[in-house]
Amino acid sequence: MDRRFFLGTLAGALLAAPLAVEAQQAARVSRVGSLSTVIGAQSPIRRFLSEALQALGYVEGSVILELRYAEGRVDRLPALAAELVHLNVDIIVAWGVEPLEATRKATSRIPIVMVGRGDPVAIGLVPSLAKPGGNITGVTVGGPELAGKRLGLLREAVPGLSRVAVLHDPTSEPGIMQETESAARALNLRPLVLTVRAPADFDGAFQAAVRQRAGAVLVNETSMLTAHQATLAELAAKTRLPMIGLWTRSAEAGFLMSYGPNLSDLYRRVATYVDKILKGAKPGDLPIEQPRTYALAINLTTAKALGLTIPQSLLQRADQVIE
Repeated sequence: MDRRFFLGTLAGALLAAPLAVEAQQAARVSRVGSLSTVIGAQSPIRRFLSEALQALGYVEGSVILELRYAEGRVDRLPALAAELVHLNVDIIVAWGVEPLEATRKATSRIPIVMVGRGDPVAIGLVPSLAKPGGNITGVTVGGPELAGKRLGLLREAVPGLSRVAVLHDPTSEPGIMQETESAARALNLRPLVLTVRAPADFDGAFQAAVRQRAGAVLVNETSMLTAHQATLAELAAKTRLPMIGLWTRSAEAGFLMSYGPNLSDLYRRVATYVDKILKGAKPGDLPIEQPRTYALAINLTTAKALGLTIPQSLLQRADQVIE
């Protein structure tokens, strides 16, 4: 587990003027906590978040990132959240629904920057996006409406597609399955809902998809599902099922495609929240924002292994093509 990471690079420190370095050394060092379900060795959080903070002017030694990964085990989140609270970090960034819930239960005092799915007003998390109040602010990463977009992309990529298996984690935001099923019907696709509560359910779900003649798989990614992207990709390859997820890292892990919020933009915006709070802003006064840009990634290596030829019209719209 990555316990501590001092922000910055030696080059950045050498470029800073002597007086600026002395000022940084004299100033109080900030501690930013991070809680996620992902597997630490596979996580880009340290690199991307530190780069985003450096772009805002933070230099070596000015911020310590206290990174905590649940390594795919949601049951570990409460203890890790309590650990960050015990360390008295200045801010906790909660990546996903389950980390946010664990952090919210652990503290009502420390500012929380959430990166969460769905509508935080609809689920009663905050009274308003414009003025959330309390100790929570952050970024939503798209709600159920994205399922329809991903289903449409699957139908373009897979000739003759008529039935789609949907991997559904019951911890998903409210309304996602209703929206997914409605979008599927609008596209003349038949959804096959396969509930998965833990990695132990994955193999059975893919076998059910094969038995019931699904032509592709849609993954409505939650923290648990995102933490096991590589396992899902292996099962999709084994059963020869084209699969689409939310994050670009899903396509990089071996999914056929992904479509969701642009990760680079997401990290920049998280860093901006951290910066504002460290400078004295109250999280309850900072509006919760929604995605501004989205990214389509296509894995041509996976397409080739599945015997699929991706239409040129689809490739031209891709933000990233993986070969």
